[in-house]
Amino acid sequence: MPSSSGPSIDTITEGGRVTQVGEGQEAEESAPSVMTFGAPTVGEILAERYELVEHINDDSAGRQVWRGVDVILRRPVAVVLRHPGGDSATEMLQAAVAASRVIHPNLVGVYDAIDEAERAYVVREWVDGRSLRELTAEGPLDPARATTIGHAVVSALAAVHATGMVHGNVHPGTVMISDDGRVVLADARADGAESHENDLRAVGGVLYFALTGHWPHGEAPLHGATAGHGRAAIPDAVRDANGGLAAPRQIRAGVPAYLDDLTMDLLDRQIEPPTSDVLAAELGRLDVPADEQYLEQAGPLRFSADTEEERSPLSPAGGRKVIFGIAGLLVVALVGLLIGITAFGGGSDDPGGQAAEPTNPATNGEAPTPAPAAIRTLNLSPDQVRVIDPDSRARDEFDGIEKVVDGDQDEAWQTDSYYNAKFSNLKKGMGILIDLKQPQTVKSVEALLSNRGATAHLYAGTADQPSTSAGDKALVQAYQGNQIGPTLENHGAKMVFDGFEADKQHRYLLFWVTDLPEIDPGRYKLIVQEITVQVQ
Repeated sequence: MPSSSGPSIDTITEGGRVTQVGEGQEAEESAPSVMTFGAPTVGEILAERYELVEHINDDSAGRQVWRGVDVILRRPVAVVLRHPGGDSATEMLQAAVAASRVIHPNLVGVYDAIDEAERAYVVREWVDGRSLRELTAEGPLDPARATTIGHAVVSALAAVHATGMVHGNVHPGTVMISDDGRVVLADARADGAESHENDLRAVGGVLYFALTGHWPHGEAPLHGATAGHGRAAIPDAVRDANGGLAAPRQIRAGVPAYLDDLTMDLLDRQIEPPTSDVLAAELGRLDVPADEQYLEQAGPLRFSADTEEERSPLSPAGGRKVIFGIAGLLVVALVGLLIGITAFGGGSDDPGGQAAEPTNPATNGEAPTPAPAAIRTLNLSPDQVRVIDPDSRARDEFDGIEKVVDGDQDEAWQTDSYYNAKFSNLKKGMGILIDLKQPQTVKSVEALLSNRGATAHLYAGTADQPSTSAGDKALVQAYQGNQIGPTLENHGAKMVFDGFEADKQHRYLLFWVTDLPEIDPGRYKLIVQEITVQVQ
């Protein structure tokens, strides 16, 4: 049994928290060979306390990861060991000591950090579970689970960043999911080249990997010098001929537009990411438990929005529950009020046994103004939508228009691909005509697209035209004089038009697009997932 009397850089209390070192990493072909001098053996006890039970792996940084047991407290531990110790282990030990000062449920607990000269080791919490890399090997995760994992990772980063430190090594091998569902971040390896921004870009990579099974590291690593560690088995992201990154929605069905946008924004170095605490609040808002999925999403945080109206407010944690709880209390209060009124009216002195009709002094006894009609979402049918394409002779982009009203965001109508945002100068625009069947008081029209960046207008009209190029051209000319609300330029994927006048009714509405979203570098296409209309 080796002595623990060698020089120790620090001893860390059991209450500390730190990211794990070496968890989920496997040796690469290019990994340095592990030295045998001072190598541990099964059954050996380190520092007269930590028994080595099983050698798990050797990572690409030349460290050994062991499963062990704390023989005093009789609990499992993980031991990350490097030999020799001394200068070669300084970065590992300093990272463990520094990060141990951060206490957070999504960071792994550290129990000891010891340098014995011939070897050094960090002893920390053992996590029964798998890394995100191992979990995703069975297939991409569903969006809800990917959101939960992303929320846990960025919450851990927010705690680290609050101290001024950087994690510097966020990737699928350092994100651990325990058997009881806890998500923890492991293996802090920050150096001078790292930054808070790189950590946040890495969260986008984790979301992308969870949704697609591919790592979007590109030619330039997201994590500086340590980017390649433990990633040999992770496939590269899907890219076009120019190296452009395919969005998760282009790789698999079922990814919500708001999650797709958020992920791509985090990976886009032209867009400044939010701080980690703001991103944690946003992912917390989107991380809705399964029993609350019926609550409407308020829309994603848009980092690239030019105006405040495009940004969704960040509700506090549990905001939906608070709102729902207040609504429930109001219902209870209203029921109690009605019961009280009924009971009070039953004791009236009116000989007919009926309570006298109360009068409102403010209205001099006149009947009160009726309450406004409730707002409802129309159930549009396929025969209520059609494509408007006045400048096309082939008219070959009409198929699938019924998908914009089928209630399924995974099904969409789309145009052909064009090679600039202006329909390659072949058209002035394209649109979708909505027939409400009868004049109605419209409150809003919402169009959900698969990509951000479109420019769209909403027009209203009083009559349809024949479904021909000439008819479409006449319709657009007639409708353009009655625009509803402002033009939405270079907008997010969720476009909402609500500039309707309360005293006007409309039967026909034209959603008209003049600039297309870019789906790949140099390639533009309009993909409309769903259109909804609310009326009063």
